[in-house]
Amino acid sequence: MSKPKYTIAVTGLNAIDSPGPGMAVIRSLKDAQSFDVRIIGLSYETLEPGIYMHEYVDKTYQVPYPSAGQEVLFERFKYINAVEDVDFLFPNFDAELFNYISLEKRLWDELGIKMSLPTQEQFEARHKVNLFDYGKEHGIKVPFAKMIFNTTEIPAIASELGFPLVIKGKFYDALIAHTPDQAMQHFNKISAEWGLPVLVQEFVHGAEVNVCGVGDSKGETIGAVPMRKLFITDKGKAWAGVSLDDKKLLDITRDLVQKTKWNGPFELEFMKTNEDEYYLIEINPRFPAWCYLAVGAGQNQIEALVNLTMGTKVIPFKDYEVGKMFIRYSQDMIVDMKEFEQISTLGEL
Repeated sequence: MSKPKYTIAVTGLNAIDSPGPGMAVIRSLKDAQSFDVRIIGLSYETLEPGIYMHEYVDKTYQVPYPSAGQEVLFERFKYINAVEDVDFLFPNFDAELFNYISLEKRLWDELGIKMSLPTQEQFEARHKVNLFDYGKEHGIKVPFAKMIFNTTEIPAIASELGFPLVIKGKFYDALIAHTPDQAMQHFNKISAEWGLPVLVQEFVHGAEVNVCGVGDSKGETIGAVPMRKLFITDKGKAWAGVSLDDKKLLDITRDLVQKTKWNGPFELEFMKTNEDEYYLIEINPRFPAWCYLAVGAGQNQIEALVNLTMGTKVIPFKDYEVGKMFIRYSQDMIVDMKEFEQISTLGEL
C-alpha cells in the first residue's frame, strides 16, 4: 500500500544562538515512516540557513513579518498555495502564532491548508503575563511575576521579591538580574527588542527541565518527552540536553493537558528545586528547537501530529528512550551568491 505524500510548509528556518524550531521540525518530517513529504520553507530573512539547505527544503518563499497583519499574510499564502498546493502548515515562532491562529479556519476553508494549533483562549491563557494565575487555576506552582512598563517599578518589586530577578520579554529573552542597575539594563535591552510590557519574575533556584509534547484537544497526551539541559547559552537556550526518566514531571504534564484540553504541540519549561518541587516558568505553544531529541528517543511527535490532523488514526506514545542526548553544533555552508540574490529579489528559491 503506497504512502501518502504531503506538501508541508514550515517557518523558523533561522539558526542563530537562539535557533528557530523549523529545521528540527523538518528533520522530523523527513524521518516520517508513514508518509512522504515535500517541504516548503517560509522565511523572513534572506540569511536564514534553511533556505539554502536543499537536501531538507525543496522550495522557499519569503513571507511578511507578523506586524504586516493577517490580510497581507493570507494574500501571500494564496499565491504560495496556487503554486504548491500546501496540505499542512507548521508555524514555529511565538510572535507569528496570533495571526496563524486567527487565520486557521480561513486557511482551511478557502485554501485547504490544515494546521494544529492551540485555540485563541489557550494561547492567551498561557501567556507569560497570565502564567501565575494560570498556575493557580490548574494547581501548578508558578513563580510570582509582574508585568511592568517602566524601570521606576523595579525597586518596589525588588524589595518584595529580592534578588536575583528574572527579566523577560513578552515573546522571547530571559535575563537574570542580580542588582537594581542590572535589572534596569535588562529591561531597556529587552523592551527595545520586544516591546512592552516586560515581565519581572521571581527567581527559583534549581535545574531546568523541559517537556516536548502534543495534545489532541480532547485531553489525551499523544506524546511527551522530558529533557534536562546540559549546556545553556548566554540566552538560556539549550545547546545540549538529555532525555529523562521523570514520572512526576510526566504526570504533571498529562494532568495539565487533560485539564486544559490542549490542542497541538507544546513545550513546558520547569525549574526543579532541590526539594523535588516543580515550578512552571513558561509554556511555549509550538514545538521547541530541540524537538528532534524526541524523535531520537523514539517519539516522532511531529509525524504523529500530521497524521492526527490529516485524519489518520494515531496511537499515543507510551514509552521513550531515557539517556538519549542532543548536542547542537554550528557549521559553515557554502552558498552561491546567485541564490542569495534570487531570494532577495524574487522572494523565492
